[in-house]
Amino acid sequence: MGSPIVLGIESSCDETGAGLVRDGRLLGHAVASSMDEHARFGGVVPEIASRAHLHALRPVVRQALDQAGLRLSDIGAVAVTTGPGLSGALQVGLAGAKGIAYALGVPLHGVHHLAGHVAADTLEHGPLPDPCMVLIVSGGHTSLLLVRDLARDPIAHLGDTLDDAAGECFDKVARVFGLPYPGGPAIDRAAREGDPGAVPFPRPLPGSYDFSFSGLKTAAARWAESHAGRELPVHDGAASLQEAVADVLTRKAVAACVEHGVGTLVVVGGVAANSRVRTLAEERCRAAGITLRVPPLSLCTDNGAMIAAVGDLLVRAGAEPAPLDVSIDPSAPLQCAALHPVVAGAVAA
Repeated sequence: MGSPIVLGIESSCDETGAGLVRDGRLLGHAVASSMDEHARFGGVVPEIASRAHLHALRPVVRQALDQAGLRLSDIGAVAVTTGPGLSGALQVGLAGAKGIAYALGVPLHGVHHLAGHVAADTLEHGPLPDPCMVLIVSGGHTSLLLVRDLARDPIAHLGDTLDDAAGECFDKVARVFGLPYPGGPAIDRAAREGDPGAVPFPRPLPGSYDFSFSGLKTAAARWAESHAGRELPVHDGAASLQEAVADVLTRKAVAACVEHGVGTLVVVGGVAANSRVRTLAEERCRAAGITLRVPPLSLCTDNGAMIAAVGDLLVRAGAEPAPLDVSIDPSAPLQCAALHPVVAGAVAA
């Protein structure tokens, strides 16, 4: 018979995702993005994102089911992102997930969004080695983690974002450079025609596993200001910025693997789609004898498949489902894959 089919729902930011996973295998998934609606504002507008999730949730679940050739009644468990993320956006996904779980009479699991990014790689490359080093690089998070059993064990943080994350740095600098939102893909495209050594941008916090991209963002802004009245060599600026970010990320990740005797590095999150980050990670891992795992591009950005993957791991590990009064935690730290916050003062049903 095997494990139940797990429906995963993701709505933490501007992507509404639904995915279906059973026994580590992706059966179908669909994503709707409201990114175009935010582009003219230069960043995600929470109210617009929440409304877009309301409109997209049912069609996205239906699309994932159709792709998998399944019916709603085939679902045996539901997993949903309960944090971190935008409060209103998370509420929409949780409300939808509760409705489906309670209507079907199946267990509901609250999932940490970043654990989802880690689990995304298992859908392409199979179970994670125990232990493995995980570098999460996304719009709001940059973390270096030592991961053992994702479903059962606490996650050890070796380093975290102190201010701006890598993706945030790309978005903000792209705006200064006159490039479109989202900044990550725009910087990547512009960098192809630039010289990565043209501008000596700083490499922040060289002696630590923590990450700080605020100073790099400021350095890029000052460099752009220094060209006032002249044409800005955007391609060189983009290539140099991208090189600095990729250098910092991969250097620290490989150093952590070597120090802790870990033979596998997993790079996940939206910025894992960056071409220079991927290439430099490959080069440095090969030189250090480390196995590199990076999910396909479609699983790097936010999606429901990654949440279903965590739910599938939790179900197979016999984890307790979420209580009926499970709530959201928009700023939840990553400690475990399961995230079951409850409303303060609430009484469990």
